[in-house]
Amino acid sequence: MRTFITLLSLLAWVGLPGSGQSEDWFPSRYGPEDSLGALNLLSAKNVVAASRLVKTGKTYALGVITGRASPAFGARAFNLVVFPGGDGSGVGLGTNRTTFNDDYLSSHLGIGTQIDGLGHLGIDHRYYNGTHQSEFFRPDGVTRFGTHDIPPIVTRGVLLDMAGLLGVDVLAPGTALNRTEIDAAAKRQDIEIRQGDVVLVHTGWQSLATKEPSKFIAAEPGLGMEGASYLADRGVVAVGADTWAVEVLPPENPREAFPVHQVLLAKHGVYILENIDTAELAADAAYEFMFVASAPRFEGAVQMVVNPVAIR
Repeated sequence: MRTFITLLSLLAWVGLPGSGQSEDWFPSRYGPEDSLGALNLLSAKNVVAASRLVKTGKTYALGVITGRASPAFGARAFNLVVFPGGDGSGVGLGTNRTTFNDDYLSSHLGIGTQIDGLGHLGIDHRYYNGTHQSEFFRPDGVTRFGTHDIPPIVTRGVLLDMAGLLGVDVLAPGTALNRTEIDAAAKRQDIEIRQGDVVLVHTGWQSLATKEPSKFIAAEPGLGMEGASYLADRGVVAVGADTWAVEVLPPENPREAFPVHQVLLAKHGVYILENIDTAELAADAAYEFMFVASAPRFEGAVQMVVNPVAIR
């Protein structure tokens, strides 16, 4: 499996022939200059409707704790340094001897619970709306599709409990979730997926992140190509899961690298939420809720660590 991930890393850099490069997938339905993608479907009406789902006031932190031992794709890493502040004298500041600690973070932003922005992944150097990488990429931060431009996401959230549907605690790696499974889970839970929703998928896979991190990162259950297209066609604004890539790995076509990311991000402008902690939602059978997420506004980033919240 480690060989598979290493190969995926390489393929993600060099690209693959026959990966949909000739398809007519742009301009976007929202116009040739659009940079927001499916988040155009958010509205004040969505917010009001989502607020009506709050009955108990219970909140769920959907972000996982991220640290040095967190499993992550490729060479991604996290490093935090905490140091005492002040003037170096050790006696504190001012006559009231104020002391404090400060911290410095050196980390990839695509680690832990994260949102993938539209500048993160494309098809043969073209990203959302057919925008070529040369038009927005800069080493010190992208000039378009930066996560700092993501508006607050407040809308209806839906959980699809795929582990519950299949009667297991944890889905097997390589389990592809497509329209059949999506419809079956929605029917079992008596919910429908609507335009403007954030859809979260519970597979149980996150339980391996601390217990068996090498297994967690080697492969995973997740969305297949048909499932991703189906959700995008339903008008969802974001798709997340309790896995590190959201999509099934190894992919349905072993010659491809992260094709579901291409379907969601590049072709449809649907954002991706990775490493979502869905366990408590699934345990409570919390299948619809108010979803709230806001990305830190680090200028020019293409991914961002987040801690979304579900409210019932």
